[in-house]
Parts: sequence; C-alpha cells; structure tokens
Amino acid sequence: MNWRNLIPKISFARRGAPAQAKRAFTAARISRTEADWLATNTAINSELRSDLNKLRARGRDLVKNNDYAKKYAGMCADNIVGASGVRLQMRVEDAPGKPDRLANRAIEQAWNRWGDVADVTGKQSLRDMCSSMMGAMPSDGEFLVREVIGESAGNAFNYALQLIDVDRIDTQYNAQEARTGNLVIMGVEVNAYRRPVALHIWTSHPQDNTGQGRQRERVPVEELIHGFKVDHAEQVRGIPWMAPGMLSLHHLGGFQFSAILAAEHGANHYGFIYSPDGEPPAGMVGDGDGTGGVGQYDGKDVAQVMVSQPGVYDTLPAGYRVEASESKYPEASFAPFVKTALQRLASGWRVSYPSLASDLEGVSFSSIRAGTLEERDRWMADQEWFIRIFMERVFQRWLLMALLSGQIRMPGGSPLPASKIDKFRAHEWMPRRWDWVDPKSDTEANILEVRAGLRSPQDLCASMGYDFDEVLESIARARKLAESLGVPLPAYDATPGATTQAKSSSSAA
Repeated sequence: MNWRNLIPKISFARRGAPAQAKRAFTAARISRTEADWLATNTAINSELRSDLNKLRARGRDLVKNNDYAKKYAGMCADNIVGASGVRLQMRVEDAPGKPDRLANRAIEQAWNRWGDVADVTGKQSLRDMCSSMMGAMPSDGEFLVREVIGESAGNAFNYALQLIDVDRIDTQYNAQEARTGNLVIMGVEVNAYRRPVALHIWTSHPQDNTGQGRQRERVPVEELIHGFKVDHAEQVRGIPWMAPGMLSLHHLGGFQFSAILAAEHGANHYGFIYSPDGEPPAGMVGDGDGTGGVGQYDGKDVAQVMVSQPGVYDTLPAGYRVEASESKYPEASFAPFVKTALQRLASGWRVSYPSLASDLEGVSFSSIRAGTLEERDRWMADQEWFIRIFMERVFQRWLLMALLSGQIRMPGGSPLPASKIDKFRAHEWMPRRWDWVDPKSDTEANILEVRAGLRSPQDLCASMGYDFDEVLESIARARKLAESLGVPLPAYDATPGATTQAKSSSSAA
C-alpha cells in the first residue's frame, strides 16, 4: 500500500492570494521611503571629470579656514612622513650574511647630502617635499612631481625633483591624441590597457596671471611621478581624501560659527525696555550723574540707558517695563552634537576621534589603545603606499645618477663603481614609528617575545623605527667610551642590575 494514499488531500484556495514574495536586496528596493535615494552606475572618471576641480577647490578652502581640516592635513603629513622623514637603510653585502658596511655608510651619507638639495627650486629638503605632498592629499587626493636630470638639476648629483601643482593637469582635456591614437582622460593619456603614458599639463598655473597665455604640453610619464590611491578600476585621477566628509564639515563649521555669534549676542544684550507708545525713555539715571548718555532717535536727542552701578536702585518711568534677554547658547546639547559630528568625520577619514578632535576627556586606556592600533594600521598602510609609489622610484633614479656622477665615495675618496649598481640596490626603508600609550607594559611584552624566541631583535628594532646594526654599533661606542672614562653601565652587564664592582668582587672570590 502506498502510504501517500493515507494522507488526506486537502487544498486551500483564496481569491486574490498574493504571489510568493521574491527574495531581493532591501537596499535596492524602490518605494516611497527610498524615493530620494538616487544612485546611478556612472563611471568613476565621468564623475571625477565634472566634480574633481570643485572638490579640490573646496578641500583647499577647508584646509585654509577650518580647524579640523587643517588638523587632518597635519596628521597625514606627520604620521606618513614624520619628523625625520622616511629613512633609507642600505643592505649591501659582500657575501651572504656579510654586510658591506663601508658601502652602506657611503650610500646613506650621499643620500642624506642629496636630500638637502633635492628640490630643484632650492626651497625645500626631500623631507619637506614629502611632507608637502602628503599634507595636500586630504584636499587634492593626488600629487605630481617632475624628475629633473642633468645639468638642469642644479646639484652635483645631476638629479632633482620639482613639485607641480595638480591644478596644472588639464582636467577638462578629454580627446584622442592625434600623434599616438591614445585616449586622453582628464589630461591623462592612456594606452589600450588604460596604462598612463603621458600627462597633458599647463606650462604654468591657470590662475598665475603671468601674461604668457595658456599653453598645454605633453609630458611622458617617464619624467613624472603622478601619485594617487586607486579606489576604483580604470581610475586615472586621485580622489581627495576628505571628500566623504567635506559637506558635513562645512555645515558643522557654519553651525559652530552661528552658535558662537548667538552666544556673543546673548552675552552683550541684557534685555529690552518696553514702552507704551514705542518711544524710548526721555531720561534715565544710568551713569551715576543723572545725565545718562545722549543718542539719536527719530531725529531727536534722547537719553540712553547705561550700565547700572553697584548699590544703585534704578527706576523706570510710568508705563515702562524691562524684559531680560535670554540666549540659549551655549546650551547643553551643543557639545554632544559637535562630538557626534566629529566622530562621524573621524570614521570616514579613518582616524581616531580623540586625535582628530584633540579630545581626551573620558578616554580610558583600553579604548584609546584600541583606537590607536586601528589608526596606526591605516598610517602604516599609507606609508607603504607612499614608499612604493614615490620613494622607490626616486631612489632607483637617484642611485644611478649618483653613481654616474661619482658622488658616492668611500672613506678613502674613491667613488663606488657604477658597474656594480645591482649590488648597491639592496636597501630597506625605515618609516616613522610611534611610542605606545603605556611604554612600560609594551616594552616588557617585547622583551618576553624576544626571550621566548617568538621575535628576533632585528624585527623588534624595525617595528620601532630603528636599525639593529646601528643600535649595536651605538651601544658598542657607548660602552667603549664609558670604559675609557671609568663610568659603569649596569644596563649592559651580563646580569641585569649588577654593577661592575660586584662582578669583579665575585670573580676575585
């Protein structure tokens, strides 16, 4: 027997029963509540073509006039570049595991000398140029540097850099290059694979008013470093880093300014005097001598009400009354509203709120540590991006020109041979690193990791922004100097905390 026959066959039918609901993304739903959510799949370059110049202009205005925008620009420069810049650490070896210390020192010293004359205009050092570039990323979203090679560089290395305002890239130039057949998108000429091959830039800033007229030139990418973060496929221009929060910051600044004016107005106005006929009081005692001040009302001289003095009972004429002026600013909700707005900005800009707002009130150790760790991950990622897009290319070009110019010399005065350039390319970069909120606890944890074999001293030094070889050499020099002067250094004894005298006594026993 078929068991299915035992189950009653019951069918239900309802008139007008709705069809089964179809699964879909609710964020794509179109209804009355989403009618104002207008979004289209527009190409990123099409959006930038119409908005980039305006975004950059507004971003620069915010950096010039808004406190928090200026702070964010400074945070980008300080954290990505740092006070000492991105330091070069050479790793040249004569044999595997045998460093060529003399060559390493010679290249590093030459790099530092060149850094002082890297700017073709002679106005900035390499560190200052890097700081200017990163400080402009929040408003510009991109930077442009021209490499100057040969006598035009104006230094002994025959290599220099020129910072160029990205306003000079012709954003409105979109065409097909007649000589190459390549497309030009917002001033960037690309090949069939959308790889940049040249930039079309104005010979001077469009608003320089030099009287030379506007002339555009085609510059191959081999002479330029056009740096920006790629957020979308096929993107050819940079997006200002502040773009997600520009509008909110603009309105927040307007709100704060209005609140300040309201508070100032409330502090300056104590109240109003109401009269039965709208005329001001004809004469009131206010300055202590019974005369009051003299002013003009409807073409007539009238007495003005002055500030009362202590111990004086003021009186008003019959029919007049005083009503105090009460301003609601500053009110209790002002600070929480501003804080919430800045927290939103900090999230969009991927920085911690205490850093952006300079507000450490109510911050605990655990919360500030968690926020600091996340923020520093962002800065380290930006450092790696900047090293890859700029520092690496500059170093490779500089090394070739410095060797060819004979500017990298050994202690005896002989220049390093350019024929061994491949040997001299080995290097690392030491970007800025940070101290922790609780250095004692973190230092103890680092020591435990090294003792347990979970971390090497070299990696620990690198994470702190130091070079292990330089640290050892510095310690050796310190110990040698202390020994020559008879000064004990207990920190470097075999037993931590034991003095040299104690060790000597134990050896004699």
